[in-house]
Amino acid sequence: MSIINRCRLLSAAFIITYIVATPARAGVIQNTATYKFKTPTGEEISAETNQLKQELIDPFGRIRGCGGEILPDYAGFSVGLYEAGANDTLNGLVSLTRTGLGTNFTGLRPNIQNANPYFLANEEPKGAFNYLLNRNNGQLDIGRRYILVVNPPPGARGFSQRQIRIIITARDDVAKTVSYTATALDGKGISQDGDPASFSTTVAIQDGTTTGLVLSAISLLDRPICVGVTQPIQIVKTGDRAAAEPGDTVIYRLLVRNLNNVPSRQVSVTDVLPTGFRFVANSARAELNGQSITVDTNNQGSNLTFNLNQTIPPEGSINLVYAVKITPDAVRGSGENLASVTARRQDNNAELKDGPSRYRLRIRNGIITDCGTLIGRVFYDKNFDGEQQTGEPGIPNAVVILDDGNRITTDVKGLFSVANVISGSRTGVLDLTSVPGYDVARNRKFKERRSQSRLVRLEPGGLARMNFGVTPVEKIGDKSSKEVQP
Repeated sequence: MSIINRCRLLSAAFIITYIVATPARAGVIQNTATYKFKTPTGEEISAETNQLKQELIDPFGRIRGCGGEILPDYAGFSVGLYEAGANDTLNGLVSLTRTGLGTNFTGLRPNIQNANPYFLANEEPKGAFNYLLNRNNGQLDIGRRYILVVNPPPGARGFSQRQIRIIITARDDVAKTVSYTATALDGKGISQDGDPASFSTTVAIQDGTTTGLVLSAISLLDRPICVGVTQPIQIVKTGDRAAAEPGDTVIYRLLVRNLNNVPSRQVSVTDVLPTGFRFVANSARAELNGQSITVDTNNQGSNLTFNLNQTIPPEGSINLVYAVKITPDAVRGSGENLASVTARRQDNNAELKDGPSRYRLRIRNGIITDCGTLIGRVFYDKNFDGEQQTGEPGIPNAVVILDDGNRITTDVKGLFSVANVISGSRTGVLDLTSVPGYDVARNRKFKERRSQSRLVRLEPGGLARMNFGVTPVEKIGDKSSKEVQP
């Protein structure tokens, strides 16, 4: 388009031509002006102004399926570009420069009008979307943060929304490149050939038409679309009860579903059991689409591995069940175990992963508690062996002081017991002032029992014993003298 404007000023004829040049690359607008005039002496002068350039950079992308394939139908899918707020909240749609018919900007297919949001259609290239960002409006400044939201068709079964955070990290105005970091806020993979352990990537863009950000919409149901290879298989863990207590047997069920459109093979399930859970040998059973299959079980302590040498067809599933025994140690654990699955695509051998799937079992104490019970006796140890035999009477009203400060008094038979004692290392000391005329008997078998204190280890729900043998003061060291009855 050219517009010619002529005017005369101070007897000089000016001819100024404004030329808006359509760029060779879509999205680059060049505005130049040429002029010529004659001086009063008849001399003709002409020249061209500097170029006034406005660049619109295009982040180009495409929605693909799990294996990078084009979906059969894109009708109803939409993509919106939002300003990123604090904590990655959506702060409204980005105001984009309008392009296409009725503007000075040519625009770029498929989003000719640079609409935001953009609704995909089944036109070529299928699944493609693009936005033109205006450099002059600061939309490409380093540090600018956006969130790209991919929405599936309303009510579509098998699709869920995806959100990708985009941060402008670098810009080279000479080379006309922009770098950005894209991070999946849902924790799923972004690109098919990306690192499945990482959900961010940095890509250089040159004028936005050659390099694209490949996205996906992750499904939580039976028809996922995704570019990475981390989600096309799914594992769900359940149990036959929500709570159990020591002594119970719990049945766990693992459901492995192939959400891919190609078969999956080399399926391996790993499960990490919590403290106090013991795998019941030979209890694992599995079926593929209702047919029994063989399970190769490897049990290494709390780590279980189930190898299923079967190929799961598309939309197929494997049910795996096994049993665990709840032991008393479970009251000290979390009751939560984690199951994960790995497999490989049959067509390109790409690794598929999912998990961990968590299941928490509430452990009731039952007859088992975190505390234990202390029992003991204070008795006249006639033969200095530390054990009470017939004819060795108990000492009543003897006092034993525990390490927590509690004092226990023996009954008429010299016996005592204390329930609900916190488990661990417990100490008791015999208060000799409570048994006047007696001292600790010098045990002939165990030197540690010659002390007036006892150290025991009390397990949760356990029972520990503290016995104190005493002897009359005049009998200490005199083995031949007559025994004194208390």
